[in-house]
Amino acid sequence: MNEPITVLIPAFNEENGISNVLDAFLGLIRNQVISGEIIVINDGSTDGTASIVKSFESVRLVEHETNRGYGASLKTGIRNANYNLILIADADGTYPIDSIPQLLERMYESDMVVGARLGQHVRIPVARRPAKWLLGKLARYLAQRDIPDLNSGLRIFRKELAERFFPLFPDGFSFTITITMAALTNDYRVRFVPVNYYKRTGKSSIRPSRDFFGFLSLIVRMTVYFNPLRVFLPASVFLFLIGVVKAGIDVYLHDAFGVGTGLAILTAFLILCLGLLADLIIRRTHL
Repeated sequence: MNEPITVLIPAFNEENGISNVLDAFLGLIRNQVISGEIIVINDGSTDGTASIVKSFESVRLVEHETNRGYGASLKTGIRNANYNLILIADADGTYPIDSIPQLLERMYESDMVVGARLGQHVRIPVARRPAKWLLGKLARYLAQRDIPDLNSGLRIFRKELAERFFPLFPDGFSFTITITMAALTNDYRVRFVPVNYYKRTGKSSIRPSRDFFGFLSLIVRMTVYFNPLRVFLPASVFLFLIGVVKAGIDVYLHDAFGVGTGLAILTAFLILCLGLLADLIIRRTHL
């Protein structure tokens, strides 16, 4: 693909890995694999990250005075991007830069291409795997699509896709989950390409126990926003079945319906009505 591209690299205290990542990207430009620009968003680093980036004359440096978060860095980068095609990658050396040509090839038929961490060498920390598996299962159900990698930090997408959902993007690590769910639930063409994933250079700022519930609530909120019946309908059916079972028990034991039975069935009906109303609003909004 000959279309120029903006490479966005968010960095927070990445002095140990940023140099190698920039060398790899500049190598792609020198070898004419890609053309365009490289932007590093220094997110309030307190180490030598900024000084290292400044030593690369052909790399643009955009700085946050304080640490604002991964998503905030990417949003700043998107605002500063000169090209419609945007590639995001991490500064810690975990993603294989040599896989980028494979991702670019799939952009001919896609709105977003994601480097799915399914290659022969994948070093995802053990502590993150249970949460990653559970979030993936929930996301697949809610999006009604197979999602090989929900939150990969190596992906290419078009700027107009990001601009459409810009107000929804959070400042934290949930940026990648948000853009994945937004694209899939709005019928964008999303492709997943298997890539390797290496042990990071330096210390990660992700906290699995802290971030898991944030990711979980985000997936549910995104689905309620784009496809509410996938949340409201199962909840309604579940409560209705509880009411029916309770009604059977009440009739068998007391020959009458209890208050709990009526509340369960009524609540199920109200939840269904809310889901239908939300779905109607979403569909009219997208006309």
